[in-house]
Amino acid sequence: MSKTNTVKQVLKTLLLSLSLSSSLTAAPPTKHIAITQYIEHVAADAVREGLLAELKEKGYTLTVDYENAQGSAATAGQIARKFVSLKPDVIVAITTPSAQAIVNAAGKNTIPIVFSAVTDPVGAGLVSSLKDHKGMVTGVMDAPPIKEQMGLIKTLLPNAKTIGVLYNPGDNGSVASLASIRQEAKAQGFAIIEATPVKSSDIQSAILLLVGKVDAIYVPLDNMVVSAMTSVSGMALKHNIPLFSADSGSVKDGAFACLGYSYVQTGHKTGKIVAEILEGTPPSEIPVASPETKDIFINRHVLEALKIPLTEAIRSQAHFY
Repeated sequence: MSKTNTVKQVLKTLLLSLSLSSSLTAAPPTKHIAITQYIEHVAADAVREGLLAELKEKGYTLTVDYENAQGSAATAGQIARKFVSLKPDVIVAITTPSAQAIVNAAGKNTIPIVFSAVTDPVGAGLVSSLKDHKGMVTGVMDAPPIKEQMGLIKTLLPNAKTIGVLYNPGDNGSVASLASIRQEAKAQGFAIIEATPVKSSDIQSAILLLVGKVDAIYVPLDNMVVSAMTSVSGMALKHNIPLFSADSGSVKDGAFACLGYSYVQTGHKTGKIVAEILEGTPPSEIPVASPETKDIFINRHVLEALKIPLTEAIRSQAHFY
C-alpha cells in the first residue's frame, strides 16, 4: 500500500471514529409539549409545576408551549385549535374544561393527549374506559375521596349537622361529584344546602345565603370557586364558618382543611405518563391513573382563629400551612 493510501486510510478511520463518538455523546433530541390550563389556581398550577419537574428529573430537553384560558370556554377552544395545529409530541390538558376542548379539537386518534386533574374522564367523554380505552388519550384523574372528606368534617366538627355545598352548576367536575356528596353526607348524618353561583360575582351572595344556616361549607373540585378561594375563605372566616375543600391546594389559600391529594404529586404522575409516551408507548396502552396517597391538610391560621380542637391523631398526620 502506498504512503498516500495509508494516510487516507488513517484519516478515514479517524473521521469514522469521531463520527461514532459524536453520535454516542450527542444530546437527546428536544421534545415539544404543549400545556393548556383552564384557569389559574393553586392546584392546577401545582400540577403543571410537578409535571415539568418530573420531566426535568428524567433529563428531557423540552420546548414548552403553555397557555391559560383564564376561565373562558371560548379561549380554551382557541388554545386547543392552536395547539393541535402546532403538532407537538404531546399535549397536556389540566382540568376537565381544557381536556374537553383539546379532545374536541383534535379528536381521540390524531395526537397524544394527556389530561390531568380531571374528576370523571369517562363521564367527560375523554376516554371510554379507565383501563381498556382506545385512541390517543390518557391521563390522571383526581376524583375526590368524598367519603373520607365527609368523615374528616365529622371528626373535626362532631356537633355539625348541616353542610353548605358551594359550586358552579356549569362546572363538570363539580356536577360529577354531586351524587357522591349527597350520598356520603346523608350516610354520615349531615343535611346539605346547595349554593350555586354561576359566575364569580355571584359567589359572595351565595355564601351569604349560607350564613346562619350551615355549620360548615364544602367546596368540591370547582374551577371557578377554587380560583376565587382567597375571597371565599375570607368570607367564610369572617362569618366563623369552617371551610372545607376537596382541593388540597385551597388550604394554602385559606380553606380550613382538606383530606385529599398533593397536586404536585399529581403533576409528577402526569409527567411519568408523558415520559412513557415520549419513549414510544401508545397512550392506549397506558391506563388512566389516580394519585396514590391521601393526606390531611390544615390551615394553621384558620385553626387558631376558629379555635377548633384537634385530636392528637389528626395533629400528627396533618400537613400545616
